[in-house]
Amino acid sequence: MRQCAACGVPPDRVTRAARSGAWQRVARGVYDLGPVARADHDPRGLRRLRSAAIGPLAYPGSVATGAAALALHGVLGLPTDIRPEVTLPDGTSRAGRSTVRVRRLPVRRWDVVRGIPCVTVEDALAQAVPELRRHEAVAVMDSALQGRLITRDGLERAHDAARGRPGAGRTHPWWDEADGAAESPAETWARLSCRDAGVPPDALQLMLVDGPSLHGRFLARVDLAWLLPDGRALIVEIDGQDPHSTPEALFRDRARQNRIVTDRTVVRRYTGTDALRGTVAHEVAAFLRSTTWTPGRQASDVFAV
Repeated sequence: MRQCAACGVPPDRVTRAARSGAWQRVARGVYDLGPVARADHDPRGLRRLRSAAIGPLAYPGSVATGAAALALHGVLGLPTDIRPEVTLPDGTSRAGRSTVRVRRLPVRRWDVVRGIPCVTVEDALAQAVPELRRHEAVAVMDSALQGRLITRDGLERAHDAARGRPGAGRTHPWWDEADGAAESPAETWARLSCRDAGVPPDALQLMLVDGPSLHGRFLARVDLAWLLPDGRALIVEIDGQDPHSTPEALFRDRARQNRIVTDRTVVRRYTGTDALRGTVAHEVAAFLRSTTWTPGRQASDVFAV
């Protein structure tokens, strides 16, 4: 009521909206005023942000934790549905309200993001990774590194802080799989599935230049690449839905595709769904088996086409 009054909404309108169900109650004292559609936002991202905001609204003075804090920090790769969760700075207990999880976790430091207090990315990773699946956990670590929200040293500290938490034991190998070169969760999924299939990429974010010199004109930077024994490169591009769906983006993609398809490249394009379901790994492995490619070849950061 105080927030509505500050925005000039009459009390009787608030009462009618709440009683009629036009405003949905999601926790005690917290109402959802309805969907917000913005062309520049991923609906799934908005869904995560909505969940992340519920906890601090339901518990004034609390701090968002775990996956909710990661969502507010802008870390990608989280599940679409995350549970609202908070802690009180002094770690005292509170009875849970609706779907809000209240951790008994004293915190001495936190950031304010989007006007909401949340634990640091380092602390949030220590809390969230033990509760995620592997492809999600590595994707969020990749995103945090790629977005420079955390350093390698910070990631190691988060790993140390996660030790002893329920579920942390199975995650120890995952922390070493994080790579800040991935520019999307789909790239992470493709890399992990290829590694599991025995065909780890020789290069990530490989820069292609107009040959024959490695100092030639820049053409493109590609997601994943394998250097073939005959001197060619197998290039895999993972297309996200939103960045590639506008007419302008499709035109740019077509021009870029024409630049990177040469006698020295074999280009394959996949969707994020293909990466998650293992289609990329299956087809890449089948192609590489038809050659004499072997893993472990050291790749330069530049490939002349």
